[in-house]
Amino acid sequence: MKKILFIFIVGLFVISFLYSEVNFDYGFYLRLRQEYWKNLFDLNNQGTLKNDNFFRLKSSLWGKWKFTDDLSLFAKLTNEAKYYVVSRKGETFHSDEIVFDNLYLDIKNIFSLPVDVRIGRQDFLFTYGEGFLIMDGTPMDGSRTFYFNAIKSSWKINDKNTLDFVYIDNPRTDIYLPYYDFDGEKQVLNTSDESGFILYGKSKINDKFSVEPYYIYKVEDATDSTPKLTIRAIGTRGVYNSGGWGLRGELAYEFGEYEGGNERNGIGGYLFYSRQFKNTRFSPSFEIGFVYLSGDDPNSPDNEGWNPLFSRWPWLSELYILTYAPETGIPAYWTNLQLYRTSLKLQLSKKASLNLWYNYLKANEYTGKAGSIFSNTGKERGHLPQLMFKYKFTKNIDGYILTEYFIPGDFYVDTSDSALFLRWQLQFKF
Repeated sequence: MKKILFIFIVGLFVISFLYSEVNFDYGFYLRLRQEYWKNLFDLNNQGTLKNDNFFRLKSSLWGKWKFTDDLSLFAKLTNEAKYYVVSRKGETFHSDEIVFDNLYLDIKNIFSLPVDVRIGRQDFLFTYGEGFLIMDGTPMDGSRTFYFNAIKSSWKINDKNTLDFVYIDNPRTDIYLPYYDFDGEKQVLNTSDESGFILYGKSKINDKFSVEPYYIYKVEDATDSTPKLTIRAIGTRGVYNSGGWGLRGELAYEFGEYEGGNERNGIGGYLFYSRQFKNTRFSPSFEIGFVYLSGDDPNSPDNEGWNPLFSRWPWLSELYILTYAPETGIPAYWTNLQLYRTSLKLQLSKKASLNLWYNYLKANEYTGKAGSIFSNTGKERGHLPQLMFKYKFTKNIDGYILTEYFIPGDFYVDTSDSALFLRWQLQFKF
């Protein structure tokens, strides 16, 4: 990958000399958040972990150089500073780093073939389905960055069928591009060095129905607590929409092995039904659905737990990704879960909308951990209502308020104390 990066940088200099007339565009992004966390990790009002109350200021500067219709370069620099009103770790201010959030070269119709290639640091935000297995390449820095160090080629077979091949190399800490560190503490991006490749197809069967079959191969290098893992996933996603109602689902099977011989396998999927009433006041839409992610049997030498692969992000909840941390040792490690969800969305005005969710969560297996927050006698994780109010001030400025409240069940030792997540956000795009 280092050789590829060197060739890539040299190539940029060559391109800049070859093309004297370049169309250049640029922009600025600013995101201001305040978050309050209560009992997210230990579900205990009297616990040793304090609550958090802090501000997050994310800023990005991006530029795009368009050399021809088929050749362009995109770069983005990002920083996210944090100011703590109350902190579990005793911090007051964390200035973070200035990093290359994106840096990639786009080549369309390469060699006059129906193939597009993107080389470099790039995002896959909702590129592949809704992020069930492919979403965030840097999960340990929160939503500061999402990038993958990758080479992606897209074969446009015809108007209704495409096939993507993606090679990925995501180290635990950044080793490929320069960065400016304010406080001498290098940001951890992953729990281990990760690499792999993806084959992802998209087929539009007709105007109402589409399918997306895929194969994923991933290697997770060894950590202090886990041996090296080689894992594969094969699955498909389907979406059907007709006259205001829709059905979407995904199912995948994982299989692999740890260094040393123990096997790793799991099964996961979801199914959601939605209905929208556009001609009714507030244009209400509702959704009901179910999620299943297999759990690890603590009495088996193998691991049957679902591995979220490249998808450790707030897929279902901002709050519960942190409550998962004591269970798996990794935030947002979605596994061992049954989730039953219902939701309602109201378009209150042209600028304002309200989203409501109610989730009931269960576990498939006990954790097997003694002396922790887990009871190992029950499998009811609990109830999780959520509320989000969004408002669009202008075409460049928007914001929202998010509230999540978790009521623990008998999967946990203490069921008397709840957890709370609050966030407000303002976002500026120029």
